[in-house]
Amino acid sequence: MSPRPVKPRRCRCPYGRNAFKPTRIPMDRLEKIPLAKDELETLRLCDLLGLTQEDAGRRMRVSRGTVQRLVTRAREKVARALIERCALVMAEKERKS
Repeated sequence: MSPRPVKPRRCRCPYGRNAFKPTRIPMDRLEKIPLAKDELETLRLCDLLGLTQEDAGRRMRVSRGTVQRLVTRAREKVARALIERCALVMAEKERKS
């Protein structure tokens, strides 16, 4: 039996090939943590705009449970990058949940 197809996710945040890293440490010496487009979008909607996970799910056209998984994973990545001094790299692809 094949897995259920992934719904397309609506992501409206400005997105490019950016990275955030500690100052004065060359990128090639840092561990890189990828942050997917849909993970960044859930951070924008839930943490920056203050939407509920349900409202964020409506905007992204996914379930509340999917938003919860994405935002939890995104917060863990951001916290790890800050605490462990890693580079947070914006990945091109959306995460499959």
